[in-house]
Amino acid sequence: MHRSAPRLSRILACAAVPVMLVAVGCSSDSDSDSKKNAGSSSSGTASTKPSEPTVEAARFDDLPDPCSSIAKKTIKDLVPDAKKKNGTAGRSNDLAARSSCSWNGLDDKGVDGSQYRWLDVGFTRFDSDQALGSGAKRATAEYAKQVTKAKASEGAEKVAAEPAAGIGEEATVVTYGLSKTDEDFVYATVVARTGNVVVTLTYNGAGYAGAKTPSSASIVKGAQKATKEAVAAVDDTADAKVTPPAKSGSDDGKKDTAKGGGSSNNSDSDSDSDSDSPKSTTKPKAKSS
Repeated sequence: MHRSAPRLSRILACAAVPVMLVAVGCSSDSDSDSKKNAGSSSSGTASTKPSEPTVEAARFDDLPDPCSSIAKKTIKDLVPDAKKKNGTAGRSNDLAARSSCSWNGLDDKGVDGSQYRWLDVGFTRFDSDQALGSGAKRATAEYAKQVTKAKASEGAEKVAAEPAAGIGEEATVVTYGLSKTDEDFVYATVVARTGNVVVTLTYNGAGYAGAKTPSSASIVKGAQKATKEAVAAVDDTADAKVTPPAKSGSDDGKKDTAKGGGSSNNSDSDSDSDSDSPKSTTKPKAKSS
C-alpha cells in the first residue's frame, strides 16, 4: 500500500507530459499564424493607392489693364471721335480674374452722314485646380462656350464662323448682321485663347443719316487687329516677371545708381466672363478711365 502512492504519482506525472507538449505545440502554431497575419497586414498597408497626378500650372496669374490692352492709335482708327479716349472699364469684383473695357463714338460727316463704331474687349483667366483641371483646360471650355454664345446672338442674321489664324493658341471670328435703331449694323466677334486666358472682343459699326454701312471685311479686319494686341498684352504679363530686379549690392546696381539710372516694375491686372467662376488670390487696383 505504501508503494502504490509513489507509483501513482509517477503515472500522473507521465500523463501530464503529453498535455504540456500539446499546449506548447498549439502556442507555437498560434504565434506563427499571428506573425503571418501581421506580415500580411503590414504589407497591405505599405502598398498604398498611388496619388493623382498634379495638374499643369497655369501660365498666367495676372491680367493686363483692359483699357490699355489696345494701342491708342488702334482705338483712334477703329473708333473715331470716341466719347472716352481711355475707354470705360466694366465692373468686376476680381480684376485678376475678369475685366473688360469698351469704347464708342460717332464720327459726324455732316451732309455725308455719320459713322458709328463700338468696340469691347473682355478677359477671363482661370487658375489650375486639382478637382477642376488645369487653367488651360478650363479656358478651352470657356473659349468654346463664348464662340457658341456669339453665334447665338439674339436677332443675328447671316451668322458665319471661321478660324482666325495667328491669334493666340486658337481663335474664331464670328460675323453677323443686326438691325437696330432703324439701321443695319455689321458685327464681328473674335474669341481667342492664350494659355489659361480667354479674350473676347466685339467690334461693330453702322452708317447713320445716309452714310454707307461699313463692309463686313473692314469690321473683321479691325476686330482681328485689336484682338492680336489684346492677346499680346496678356502675354506681356508673363514676360514682365521673367527678368528679376538687380540686387542692391551688385556692381551693376552701383553703376546704375552712380549714373542716376533706375528700374521700375509695373504689373497690370483684370478679367471677364460667365460660369465656372475662376479663382484668384490677387486683387490689383483697376485703372481709372
